[in-house]
Amino acid sequence: MSELIKHECGIALMRLRKPLGYYMERYGSPSYAINKMFLLMEKQHNRGQDGAGLGSIKLNVKPGVNYVDRTRSVATKPIVDIFQQIGKKLDKAQSANPEDYKNAFWVQDNVPFTGEVLLGHLRYGTHGALGVQYCHPRMRHSSWKSRTLLMAGNFNMTNVDEMLEKLKSLGQHPKDNTDTLAVLEKIGHFLEREHLAIFNRYDALGMHTDEEIIRLVEDEIDIARILERSCRDFDGGYAMAGLTGYGTAFVTRDAAGIRPAYFYADEEIVVVASEKPAIKTTFNVEYNQIQEIMPGHALIIHKDGNYEHVPVIKALPKRSCSFERIYFSRGTDPLIYKERKTLGKLLVPAILEEIKHDVQNTVFSYIPNTAEIAYMGMIDGLDEYLIGKRLESLDNSDKLSTEKINEILSFRPRTEKLVIKDTKLRTFITDDNHRDDLVAHVYDTTYEIVEKNQDTLVVIDDSIVRGTTLEKSILRMLDRLSPKEVIIVSSAPQIRYPDCYGIDMSRMHDFVVFRAALALLKEHQFTYLLQEVYHLCKDSLLQRLEQIENHVKRIYAPFSERQISDKVAEIIRPADMKASVKVLFQSVENLHLACPEHLGDWYFTGNYPTAGGNRVANSAFINFMEGKDGRAY
Repeated sequence: MSELIKHECGIALMRLRKPLGYYMERYGSPSYAINKMFLLMEKQHNRGQDGAGLGSIKLNVKPGVNYVDRTRSVATKPIVDIFQQIGKKLDKAQSANPEDYKNAFWVQDNVPFTGEVLLGHLRYGTHGALGVQYCHPRMRHSSWKSRTLLMAGNFNMTNVDEMLEKLKSLGQHPKDNTDTLAVLEKIGHFLEREHLAIFNRYDALGMHTDEEIIRLVEDEIDIARILERSCRDFDGGYAMAGLTGYGTAFVTRDAAGIRPAYFYADEEIVVVASEKPAIKTTFNVEYNQIQEIMPGHALIIHKDGNYEHVPVIKALPKRSCSFERIYFSRGTDPLIYKERKTLGKLLVPAILEEIKHDVQNTVFSYIPNTAEIAYMGMIDGLDEYLIGKRLESLDNSDKLSTEKINEILSFRPRTEKLVIKDTKLRTFITDDNHRDDLVAHVYDTTYEIVEKNQDTLVVIDDSIVRGTTLEKSILRMLDRLSPKEVIIVSSAPQIRYPDCYGIDMSRMHDFVVFRAALALLKEHQFTYLLQEVYHLCKDSLLQRLEQIENHVKRIYAPFSERQISDKVAEIIRPADMKASVKVLFQSVENLHLACPEHLGDWYFTGNYPTAGGNRVANSAFINFMEGKDGRAY
């Protein structure tokens, strides 16, 4: 999108299913897993800018030998920083002990991050707190391996206050109010209870030593039951991964499948990531070998390396996030690539209607760079339309000259790269007070390819959130080309409501569509609706979570999508711009046609998959009315 919203988190988990010595012999190094984890995380670096972390668990090491390693970074390039740190430790160990370094048992006893189970995380902190202490994996450490827990996730919970109250009722004293801590402590609590129940049962028999009982505990801990007891009260979108100190690992997904998670397994490894292309590229496997962790399910990888994909909470109707498909995930996934092209193609009828089918005097382009695939789909759709027009013309070919027939057959849509982004400048690296000045210099345009005062420019973007970059930079530059009209086309529908499941779009006044609705309310003398909705939202905070409705829908109800789109065009059009401006948005119906397996559309419709989403929408509106700038969750 032309104005970048920050991304969400990403996870990467890897389990070696054979002893370290196997990989040293086959791949010639004890760093096989480390190298693969670097690739797995680097291929997802689009998902986090605030920091990264890596944890490792060693299996079957003797007491007195460290079995858990963890490093985190908030450096400018945190993934690179983490693996450079680890690489230096490996190099130092090899240089100091070249012969010992060939022995897998020595390596595991003496070299950090050579464990069989690894968990990586890329962080974008939607809670707002920065610092390495907030990076994942977060850890609950214990002298008992079966009570040690590392966790990382791509999630936001909407009921953090209730979760923290539950922890307090269990006698805990949470040290902060983040959902990360609440999740870690709740799962850790039930892990401890499981540990103690099994230990006490064997201890009461009096037939085993404590050391023997601990091994029995590790064999019998039921991770699925722990997750069922822990997650039943979670309200939010999540893909959460955890490592226990004794070697069992898990990844669990929310009941509606809001946040993504995929896995692949063969005789050597089990691997999990937030995106399929990361697995595909890192391990060179076929896409049909990569499976999705289903909503409400957990992938549990046991201490012995065997795994199971099992339900842990009751699944809701699947509402996987469509914004993943439109913008966040990498377009190298073949299904996402196809969906993005389809989104562009489905816009063609509306575009043709807007330009009155005058393709000859229209130049088609896109706002770099994430909209390029939708642009290609749009051009495919235009080509299909022109094929139909050619066939119509050729039906009357006996009435046409050879020159006219050649003209008809050779005509193509006029496609140009009008807007070029300076990759050395990033619009999100400065504070809002100084952002406008920077925005004006982030983009440049291509001159002398537009027929002045005659051509219409159609420029497609993947989505429009704030409209700031369009107003402050892009439209001004396009106007210098002297077009007759500029039509901005969004491959996503109108973004009307905040997200609360892991993507940082939480403030109502940030959305240009919301500002357009406010302007329309004022024009039509409907501003009384603001107070009505405000009081409904305030009252809803006293209701039980499952009873809350999204009252913000009433703000948009009086107006058609076209009315709102036209008002958006007025808002983003600079006052000194000569060309006229129109804005076209994708329809929700077309979104569902393009992404039939990913029907999560709450950004556009306000139909949240969990009750907590409704509360966040209402709270965001309350914050707007009260002039508060914070997040609504």
